[in-house]
Amino acid sequence: MIIQAMSQSTAVPASDALEGVALLSHLGVIRVVGDDAVKFLQGQLTNDFALLKPDQARLAAFLSAKGRMQASFVGLIRVPGEVLLVCSRDILEPVRKRLSMFVMRAKAQLTDATAEIALYGIAGQTVAALAGAEMPAWSRQDIGDGAQLVGLPPAGAQARALWLAPVGEAPPAGPSMSAETWRWGEVASGVATLTAPVVDAFVPQMLNYESVGGVNFKKGCYPGQEIVARSQFRGTLKRRAYIVHGDAALNVGTEVFHSDDPSQPTGTVVQVAAAPGGGFDAIVSMQIASTEGGSLHAGSGDGPLLSLRALPYRLLDDI
Repeated sequence: MIIQAMSQSTAVPASDALEGVALLSHLGVIRVVGDDAVKFLQGQLTNDFALLKPDQARLAAFLSAKGRMQASFVGLIRVPGEVLLVCSRDILEPVRKRLSMFVMRAKAQLTDATAEIALYGIAGQTVAALAGAEMPAWSRQDIGDGAQLVGLPPAGAQARALWLAPVGEAPPAGPSMSAETWRWGEVASGVATLTAPVVDAFVPQMLNYESVGGVNFKKGCYPGQEIVARSQFRGTLKRRAYIVHGDAALNVGTEVFHSDDPSQPTGTVVQVAAAPGGGFDAIVSMQIASTEGGSLHAGSGDGPLLSLRALPYRLLDDI
């Protein structure tokens, strides 16, 4: 069963600026190497790496025992016995250390490979030009010279992909795009990347991860799995992620309030970027009931007004 994104929301505007190539210095890479690299991650993350095919990538989360997200990753198997996990750079080292605590006797070693792997964001027609065809979300291609291209969910009508290659390889060809424009594309895609201010704040469904390919309910156990399954199958989902727009600047972690109860926050800003047409767009995790009328405000009950945008994908309903 599925539920549609809110019909009263306005669409996220497409942007001609979301075209070309951007250096992504806000992201980093954890390399997991060893005979048990895939098996180890299979027991730690929300998605299935054991069945990951060479032409696929994965969105996944690392959770606490209470089911709260400690990190989000875009993962791929670079070669047998080597997995690359792309995540926000501000949480990379503490997450690498925490994951390493669970290696125990497994033949797997986790290192920070950010200085060794170049990361670029590719958007618009440049994606198909590099790939030779359209790239579905969470697909993967080897494109020569040790480079990989990973398809991401689009922003509006604009295709997006990650380009990873050993440092020293020439960056992909295409028009130059600013990192801020790329960050707006991240928000417009509706797929949040977890950063330090909101670590331990959400179960995956609060960021719609089960609806965008970030949770596999058929795989084996991992930390927090029971909480995630209970939220999905017992009808207890109360919060979802939505896209909002405001004229005033927003910060990750800012609380969001609803006019029906201005004394209590209804949600939290998860990710934010300057919008191409002015103002700011953000992903907000908030009470589902707050999308059914009234008004939303940033920071306080009488703070700057926020308007809802339509999600670019459908939400899977709880069962």
